[in-house]
Amino acid sequence: MPDVGPGAMEIRVHGENEFRVFYVTQFEEAVYVLHCFVKKTRTTRKADIELGKLRYAAVLELRRSKV
Repeated sequence: MPDVGPGAMEIRVHGENEFRVFYVTQFEEAVYVLHCFVKKTRTTRKADIELGKLRYAAVLELRRSKV
């Protein structure tokens, strides 16, 4: 999911509903789950991508404050 941030990935779970998880693994200390949601249309809502971006930025800020 390059729209969310560098290194962000997506898991797709298919079933009765379509579930999506945005996450990032490029940091050695943790796997950060950015956003989980049920996808109801063919395209990913802009609000879901924006929330992923916001949380990605929060991860970067958290990592900067720990240095």
